[in-house]
Amino acid sequence: MGALKLSGVETCYGPSQVLFGVDLEIMRGEVVTLMGRNGMGKTTTVRSIMGLTPASKGTISFGDTAIQDLRSHHIAKMGIGYVPEGRQVFSNLTVLENLVATAANNAGLDEPWGVEKVMDLFPRLRERASQYARTLSGGEQQMLAIGRALMTNPSFMILDEATEGLAPLIREEIWHVLEHNLKQSGQAILVIDKHPQAMARIADRHYVMEKGRVVWTGSSEHLLSDKDMQHRYLGV
Repeated sequence: MGALKLSGVETCYGPSQVLFGVDLEIMRGEVVTLMGRNGMGKTTTVRSIMGLTPASKGTISFGDTAIQDLRSHHIAKMGIGYVPEGRQVFSNLTVLENLVATAANNAGLDEPWGVEKVMDLFPRLRERASQYARTLSGGEQQMLAIGRALMTNPSFMILDEATEGLAPLIREEIWHVLEHNLKQSGQAILVIDKHPQAMARIADRHYVMEKGRVVWTGSSEHLLSDKDMQHRYLGV
């Protein structure tokens, strides 16, 4: 059974249609990427999943439940952790307060995410626990945004441009956490990113979007070998 499935999803901003029949599926325990140039519909797809920009047609299912007509806070409570583009941490709260503010859904879990577990994952957050989020570097804010999503103890996570604009060393640190911590723990994740070499290492399968449509899907092996696709749709 798929953790998340989109079938024929169409989404509009007012009179302008942005998504045209998007089909996408992530199975439980899978890491899947959604790639493409800027403005091709990746973030709109995520916003449709989260109920922030509701789909006008099609279905979005999480487990056995259709969620396309639900409000965003109900979708989040069902177990979808969302790390939005631009991080959007609570700037006037400390690192510790940011983490505590989103703690939820830990009843009945063998090893729930808590503050100490998140800080073990990102030791920089422990060093800066009492600092206001606005004083952190961009990379540290991104770590905090991921940690905050993990504190909801999600069964499924979405990371929208989690490494955009970050220094290469910080980017590698976040990719390492995705590959060696979250993926190995069985966390289902949808990652929006622009780096096919790194994504091929981290993810199981890949979707590529162009002008609001999925135009390519395949394994990591196919992603790396299809140079024509990379050049045409990813600008690599």
